[in-house]
Amino acid sequence: MKTLIINAHPDYKNEDHYSILFQKEFIKKFKEDFSTDDLTVLNLYESDIPRIEEGQLLSIWNKEASKELLSDEEARLKRVSEKLLSEFKAHRRIVLVTPLHNFNVTSRMKDYIDNILIARETFKYTETGSVGLMTEDYKLLVIQASGSIYTKEDRYKDLDISTLYLKGIFQEIMGFKSVEILRIEGTALLEKEVIMKANLRKLDVMMKEFYA
Repeated sequence: MKTLIINAHPDYKNEDHYSILFQKEFIKKFKEDFSTDDLTVLNLYESDIPRIEEGQLLSIWNKEASKELLSDEEARLKRVSEKLLSEFKAHRRIVLVTPLHNFNVTSRMKDYIDNILIARETFKYTETGSVGLMTEDYKLLVIQASGSIYTKEDRYKDLDISTLYLKGIFQEIMGFKSVEILRIEGTALLEKEVIMKANLRKLDVMMKEFYA
């Protein structure tokens, strides 16, 4: 099964981070059942990800709308953006590895989404609202680590908008079959052995469903 791992951690090489540790565990389990030829890892913080700003995507979209010629740099960035979109659509299983930053995904992940959430490519507008185009058995697994615990009934629960945002974008807008979240919580509070033991069991169960 063709799988794309999107690593959205700024410190993506540091295995002291739990999200990175669980990416490593995911890859280990993946290799036991699938060919490594079917696995692609995209580290967002070592990649060229065009942004919605002047001189990048904003300029490209405005010039294309007015039928103006793109500069050489704009043409290059357009090719980069198109490649990101093509790569994304070519994988039916998407794994997002991310920390929780200020209650949401990292800034580079938001930039990445701006390159793949494209009308007539991954969704379309209709008279009754948007309709997802990624409906052919696409699934997303999010591996998200956080120092605190955000699923308790306290003031922080409603501030954690990352899961709502990702489910909204991938499932409600793009039409993914499922979006599942492995929440590795309390990494600043709990012992490593406790965190690993509990979440490795969850990862096993979630991967079976992910590839069912």
